[in-house]
Parts: sequence; C-alpha cells; structure tokens
Amino acid sequence: MADDSHLTEHTTSREELLKGHFLHIVREHVRLPDGGAATREYVLHPGAVAVVPLLDDGRIVLERQYRHPTRQVMIEIPAGKLDAGESSLVCGQRELLEETGYVAREWAFGFTMYPTVAYSDEAIQIWFARGLELRGARLDEGEFLDVITATPEEFLGWCRDGKVVDSKTLASAVWIQNVLAGTWKLDWQTPAAIA
Repeated sequence: MADDSHLTEHTTSREELLKGHFLHIVREHVRLPDGGAATREYVLHPGAVAVVPLLDDGRIVLERQYRHPTRQVMIEIPAGKLDAGESSLVCGQRELLEETGYVAREWAFGFTMYPTVAYSDEAIQIWFARGLELRGARLDEGEFLDVITATPEEFLGWCRDGKVVDSKTLASAVWIQNVLAGTWKLDWQTPAAIA
C-alpha cells in the first residue's frame, strides 16, 4: 500500500456549526501536509444503504421521488439512512420493503461509494437483491414515491440520456452493466428474512 502521509491533513480543532434533525455540519481547522493551516467545513452523516432490486425477468425495480433541494422528481434505486447500530444488510432489507414492498431471497454486497467527498463524510453501501417477492410497501409518514421497473437496456439508456442523474443510481449502472455481462461477480447469500 502507498504511503499517503504527504497528502494527509490532521485536525487540530473542531466546532459545531449546525446540528439539525438531519444535518450535522462542522468546521475543522487542519494542519496541511506542508505544515500550513486550512479550514474544512463539511456534513457529518451516519451513512446510508441503497439496493439494486432485480426481478426474475431481469427488470430493475426503481423509484420516482421528488427531491426538494433539486426541485425535481428523480429516478433512483431504493435507499435510506442507516439507523444507529443497524447493519447495512438489515438497513437494505428494511428500505427495500418499506419503499417498494419487496422482500428478497438473496443478497450480495456490491460496493461502497462516497457521493460528495468534498463536503460530506456520507458513505453509501450498495447491495444487490434478487428472488423478489411483493409484500406491499410501508412508506414512512410524509414519504411519497412511485415504484417503477425498467429493463437493463431501458435503465442504461435513461442514464446515458440524462433521465437518471442521481449519483448512487448512476454509480450502480456501472455495476449492473458489468454484473449482467458476467465480467463482475457478486457473492450471493441467503440471509434471514425480515418480518
């Protein structure tokens, strides 16, 4: 592994700027690799999980959901914030059921991504799910979305044409394409189902 000490910053102090219901923003003073000083402001995040649900016929389960900061409806894979002490698999199972109404027989971890490394420590763990069974959505209060499906070809076309602009969904497209082509393998497992 490479020695990254010539790139690494060291925190000398931290102050809290905002601690809201969802956002937690801090300002840190750091010592730069050359001994200089700088200030970094960023969002602390508990982490999230997203799921690529694959139907037996090959279609991908997606959502259409209004995202207020962008003022538009986005096409996304199901996702949600990790609860304190919750494993990423349990979070993925919970979010898949709550948002789409599906439970999955098999799960495979894909990858972890950092969607906004310049101003947040948020990490999103992406899981794949197959062997889906529809049980009925259990949306959170105040949550509104449409569940849709797309063939891989339709989905990748939407990514190419700018219809899909959400970062976790676009990153997943690379994996979907390679997994379906057989060039990338997933380690499928059959975990205990959630109620």
